Amino acid sequence: MGKQKKLAGPVIRLAVAFLLLSVLAGCSTPRGAALQSKVLRGQSSENAEFQVVEVTRASVDQVAQWPRTGWAGSYHWLPNASGVNSPLIAPGDRISLVIWDPQSNSLIATAGERSVALPNLMVSPEGTLFVPYVGDIMVRGKTPSQVRQEIETALAPTVPSAQVQLTVDVGRLNSVDIVTGVGRAGPYPLMDRNTTILSLIAQAGGIASTLRNPLVRLIRDGRTYEIRAESLFSDGSKNVLLKGGDKVFVEEDRRYFTAMGATGREELIYFDREAVSAMEALSRVGGLADARADPKGILVLRNYAAKDLRADGSGPGKTQVVFTIDLTSAAGLFAARAFEINPKDTILVTESPMVAATSIMGLFGSAFGLRNVATSD
Repeated sequence: MGKQKKLAGPVIRLAVAFLLLSVLAGCSTPRGAALQSKVLRGQSSENAEFQVVEVTRASVDQVAQWPRTGWAGSYHWLPNASGVNSPLIAPGDRISLVIWDPQSNSLIATAGERSVALPNLMVSPEGTLFVPYVGDIMVRGKTPSQVRQEIETALAPTVPSAQVQLTVDVGRLNSVDIVTGVGRAGPYPLMDRNTTILSLIAQAGGIASTLRNPLVRLIRDGRTYEIRAESLFSDGSKNVLLKGGDKVFVEEDRRYFTAMGATGREELIYFDREAVSAMEALSRVGGLADARADPKGILVLRNYAAKDLRADGSGPGKTQVVFTIDLTSAAGLFAARAFEINPKDTILVTESPMVAATSIMGLFGSAFGLRNVATSD
């Protein structure tokens, strides 16, 4: 009888514990990250607002053909081209002429003089230059040497042996502006047509060392071109020639993705290269939280535009897509290495279901002395 009374207390406590566990089974316990099953709840419903795509070796290649999200796509840069040694004359330039006439009875020079100076002749907005004794000459886009020869040819009927000396004072339309991200921003005249973007950056004092992952942006004729500074420095073919009116900006790369859940960090992560894989993205956020993360429950949330939807699988089926990654197999690891993260993606590392079970058992084990029950006589 005494032994039965001795066991009665622990048995009652055990029964109460299991009763409470049953009640709490349907309740949510406080957690730091969501469970994968809860995030993807309702995925099979006809009215599901999102599509779920498992990241595998096969699906990675397929998704790579889908439209890019979060930005326009890969950086678009100008093709390079060879230039000429002389500047090309542009509207707004000022041209000074000295016309030499060796004849003693010159028609253009005053008595006792063999030359006449015509300083500061302005190139019109239409690209023409008015030259006394000649009239209007189209000079836009021509080199000083070409214009000099044309003036001499035009003077030939009046001054057969005339020789022309020509100098150009570059105007605003024959200069480039470097606006931000360098030591000395401002306008820089193009002294010749072999001025490259790297020489301009060097003249301006180089890229500011405080910029993270700098991006070089060039605006020309209403179009914008971009290239990462690292690519510009490493590939000589990208060192394009500049033309009058170009505007250059050096700025930080603003593309980012977000990380949430059972990771080392929860924050905005900026791209430090043109493409970042899912595996690289996880390493940038400090990896998985060992005690909490579910390695089978890595989710990448992405939004697509309605115009990108496709019914044949060549594009997303819904505007909201959840990509699931399983890091517990070699196939999943290789797929994660190949799957590219898009700007504005959200990476959610879900919590392992075992975390909640262990927490509950630990809680009631301490409260009701289950450990003692198991060891009691």
